[in-house]
Parts: sequence; C-alpha cells; structure tokens
Amino acid sequence: MNKTKRNSLSVLLHYAAGYRKLTLLGCILSGFSAVLSLLPFICVWFVVQAIFEALPNVANAQAAVHWGWLAVLFAVLSIAVYFAALMCTHLAAFRTATNMRKAGVDHLVELPLGFFSGNESGRLRKIIDDNADMTEGLLAHQLPDFMGAVVTPVAAIILLFVFDWRMGVLAMLLMAVALYWMRKMMGGDNANFFARYQASLEEMSSEAVEYVRGIPVVKVFQQTVHSFKGFYRAIMSYRQLATDYSMACRAPMTGFTTALNATFALLIPAGMLLTAAAMAGGNGWQVVLNFVFYILFTPACAGMMNRIMYASEALLQADEAVRKLDEVLLQKPLAQPTVTTVPQGADIVFDKVTFTYPGTDKQALQKVSFTVKTGQTVALVGPSGGGKTTAATLIPRFWDVDSGSVQVGGVDVRKMRSEELMRQVAFVFQDTKLFKQTLLENIRAARPTATREQVLQAAHAAQCDDIIAKLPQGLDTMVGAKGVYLSGGEQQRIALALAILKDAPIILLDEATAFADPENEHRIQLAFEELTRGKTVLMIAHRLSTVQNADQILVMKNGELTERGKHVKLIEEGGLYASMWHSYLQAANWKVGEEVRGA
Repeated sequence: MNKTKRNSLSVLLHYAAGYRKLTLLGCILSGFSAVLSLLPFICVWFVVQAIFEALPNVANAQAAVHWGWLAVLFAVLSIAVYFAALMCTHLAAFRTATNMRKAGVDHLVELPLGFFSGNESGRLRKIIDDNADMTEGLLAHQLPDFMGAVVTPVAAIILLFVFDWRMGVLAMLLMAVALYWMRKMMGGDNANFFARYQASLEEMSSEAVEYVRGIPVVKVFQQTVHSFKGFYRAIMSYRQLATDYSMACRAPMTGFTTALNATFALLIPAGMLLTAAAMAGGNGWQVVLNFVFYILFTPACAGMMNRIMYASEALLQADEAVRKLDEVLLQKPLAQPTVTTVPQGADIVFDKVTFTYPGTDKQALQKVSFTVKTGQTVALVGPSGGGKTTAATLIPRFWDVDSGSVQVGGVDVRKMRSEELMRQVAFVFQDTKLFKQTLLENIRAARPTATREQVLQAAHAAQCDDIIAKLPQGLDTMVGAKGVYLSGGEQQRIALALAILKDAPIILLDEATAFADPENEHRIQLAFEELTRGKTVLMIAHRLSTVQNADQILVMKNGELTERGKHVKLIEEGGLYASMWHSYLQAANWKVGEEVRGA
C-alpha cells in the first residue's frame, strides 16, 4: 500500500471539486478584508493628528470628523467583505466534507467483504464522518483567517516602519519572539501529537464499547472497572498523552502569550524616552502622535499571531484527517475481470487452496481441496480456529486465495464480477444484522424488486408467521431503534427469509442455530428444509446433530482437511470426528446432578 504522505490542503481542494474556486475566492476576500481592517488605524492616526493640530481649539478639528467617519466606513467594509469570504469558504467546506464522506463510502463499497471483519463499524464511521467534520473548521474559518494573517504582516510591516521605524523594530521583535515560541509549540515531539491523539481516542472508543457490552457481567459478578484492563489502560494512556502534551506546551505557550502581551512593556518606556528626546528637538508632539498609533495597532498584530497559531493547529488536524481517510482509500479493492464468465451449475471446488490473513504469518488454510456437487449438502466441522469459516468466506471472495483456486460452477471466482458472484450465493450467519427499517424492507433487501406477496411467501417458508402475527403492525413494524426488538432465534428466521427470497443456487450456513432456543431451533430446521431444497449447501456446524444426514462431512483442524466422509463412516474410523461425536453425546445427555451421582 502506498504510504506517501499527501499535502492535506491540496487533497482538500481536490475534494472541493468545482467549489474550490469558492475556497480561493474566500481566501482572497479574507486577505482584502485584513487590509481593510488596518485602514481604520491609519484613519485614527489622522484623527489624533487633526486634534493635535487644532489644539487648544478642538472644535476646529473638522478633519477629525472626516477621518473618523472614514474609519467607521473601512471597519464596516472589512466586516462585510469578511462575511462574504466566510460565506464562500463555508459553502466550499460543506461540499468538501460531503465529497470526502462520499469518497469514503463509495470506496468502502468496492472493498472485499473481508476488510470489514477486521475493521469495526464504529472506527470506520469515525474515520469517514468525524474526520470530514474536522476539515470543515479549517476550510470554513482557519484557512481564510490564515490568509488574512499572512496578508496582514506584509501590510503591517509597512505600517510599522512608516511612522517610526524604532517603535516598528520593537513591535517586530516581539512578533519574532512569539513566532519562535509558536514553532517550539507546534514542532519537535509535538508535531505528531494529533496522530497519537486520534489513535488514543480510537483505542479508548473501542475499549469503551467492549466495556459497555460487558456491564451485565460486571454487575452480576460485582466486578470493578479495573477488571476491564483494556478500557482502564486506554483511559490512562489518553490521560498520560494529554498530560504530556500540556506539559510540553507549558513553556512555549507561556512564552508565546508573554511575547504577545509584552507590547506595552516595551513600547511605553521606548515612547517616553523617544518623546523626551524629541521634546528637546521641538518635535515631541509628532512622536506622541506616532506612539498613539503603535499603542492602538500592535494589539491588532497580536490578534494576527493568534490567528496564525489556530490555523497551524487546524492544518495539523487536517493532516491527520486526510491520513486517516487515506488508510481506507488506499486499501485496494479486489481485482475485477473486464469480462465476467458465467458459471455453469452450482458446483463448489477448492483446488489446493492456501490462504493467510493480511498482517499475519500463520497460514489459515493449507492446500485444502474438496468438491461440493450441485444439489449436495456438505458440512464443515472441527475445533475452533480450524479454518471452517475461513474456507466458507473464500467462496464469495471475502478474500483472495494465496495459491490454488476456488471455483463456482466451473469458474474461478476471481474471473467473475462481484455482482455475478453474489447472485450465486446466499448467506445465513451466526450473528444476524437487521436494518433499522420495517420488517418488510429488511426481508426485501435480498431482492429489492420483490412484491409484498413474495416477501410474505418467503417469510412463511422461513417459519416467520408467528413473528409477523405478534408484531403490532405486522410486516410494517419497525425493527431496531424506536421499534421492536427480536430474539436471536427470531432474527435467524428473518435471515432465512432473506435467503429464501434471494433464491441463490448456493447456500452458505454458518451455525445458523447457534443462538436459538429449542422452539426456534425446530422452526429454523423446518425453514432449512425449504431453503436448501435443490440447492448446493455448505454448512459450518458445531452442533453435530445437524450434520448427520449431510452428503459429506469435512473435518478441519489447524487449517488442514484431516477427514472426510459420511457420518457413519467417520464414526467407524475413530478419528477426530468420532471423538467430537462422543463428546457431543456426553454433553447432550448430561443432566444437572449427574456428576455428583457419578462421583
């Protein structure tokens, strides 16, 4: 994957697309507004000059009124132009954030399904949504302010040296000291603070979710927060990071603030000395006049420096936002063939398949070969971590194999476009996810063009009649947030309804009865019969009672296929399957208190 760091500002302007002109226009207007904001200070200087010239008859200082109104006019114009600048940059910022979200979501759609098994939905939402929000402040406020802060020093330097170069040098000296401390605060070890800060937030958010999910265990067993070491460690890590950063910024921030607020400490003594020297030469009033200008103008320079600091901080945040989004955008989608090959039949063939998960060294599958004929039901069984689910996920290309091939209908899945491959396969997983939609729309997700009658037929075939009957609005009942919550077994039956409605020739079942009670399990088994009739079925099973009638049972251990055959044959061989079957029977026949009687 390409790790080259991209310039965040150029990337954001790229996302702005046609709105980048508004961003540039907003920055230009902001710079113009900054220049206009300096003109009232000059006007005030002329007001003071007119008053000094008219002394002691201040009423004769008519020019002061003229310059006073000009000061007001320039101030109002500066505000109006700045408002127009922010309108432009806000429109561009909102469009940029929208385009970033669209780019992230559009790219996610293209990524292999396996990518999502290793990336939590909360983390992906934060990367795409929250990081887009982080850029809005930069483009809408800090960037135009930064442009104004860049333009202002050019004009400010001219003004600082126009009236009295000696006072100008003092003011410039303080600005240089402030810049030095700001660089110390933003550079060095603090330069990558936002990367570490975001990583710490992500870790703490992830651990918090796990902690909340485990609250029932905490309450039942009277545990404390310290029992969740990951969450506690994440909080402590975040606290330490924030503390270290605050302490690292203590001296630079103090120096920066002191330099910006030390104007009067230098200018007043300097002004007094210069005025005293000028009085001896008969030009004291001119020095006083210039001194008044610098007293009024240098605080504006302090505001300019603050803008530069905030804009620099926003740029660091934008760098991190772009870097995080790039983590997603630089993930490569699976290669798609230019011309898809349509499968003939629904056979599944694994031919010496070897696969290793990205980021690991251990092979999850090692030269696995087997065939599932069209219309057959084949079961994958074995210890946890043996490679059963991995093998099943390679069929719909959650990942691509390292070597060997997976074929559907005589065609390597890598030579089929994703849409064609997905038409061939229907899934029923252990952990069923339902949308926050009506039950009708949840089932119709399998085939969006299905009629209400077709949805009802699929629900009936999946043994869902009792579920629909008890819901307040039947099929039109909202499921999930602000709606009705279904039990695990009921959700499994809804998932079966989706698979039945899709009517794909290949069915992948990953222990679909795992969370079902006896009543739901019976109904699910009846739904299985409807779903799998005439289909090619590959099922992953932990309850061995569900695989006795399979056409073939494949036993997997440590990524290898160790045994294969029908139930009776495998029992007779006395291998791993026979041992698992014996353990299953013991567990199935166990009753409370038997271990006491057995003792």
